[in-house]
Amino acid sequence: MKHFFATIIFCCFVILLRANDTVIIRKDPRLDILSAKQALINKRATMMTSTGLYKGYRIQVVSTTNRDEANAIKSEVLSRFTDEKAYLSYNSPYFKVRIGNFIKKEDAEKFRKVLLKIYPKGVYVVEDAIEYSMKDEDDLAP
Repeated sequence: MKHFFATIIFCCFVILLRANDTVIIRKDPRLDILSAKQALINKRATMMTSTGLYKGYRIQVVSTTNRDEANAIKSEVLSRFTDEKAYLSYNSPYFKVRIGNFIKKEDAEKFRKVLLKIYPKGVYVVEDAIEYSMKDEDDLAP
């Protein structure tokens, strides 16, 4: 019985809509601006980790069990590439030296090719939480 009345109400609604096929929507143009800002905020939120860092890429230069070797390579990398940041992390039993903060994998690959000339093996791009300050005009596509 419920379904019968729901069907009748729905049919009446459809008939009323058919009688009036023109719908005019007037909206404030500022809504488009707000929608664009919200879309940007949503894209940024999907790129962030729980720690507030961005999902991105770094280039791993070396993974070794020798702490002194890792520190020496980190110092060497920092002296050669003063514009980039280098990071030393420890994940038992390995010390890993990584460089760079890249949002796009293509940018990381370009830099990896430069590093391959200095360090011919064991250099590759890895996903990591990176330090990055986002600007409104940045392209957020990974």
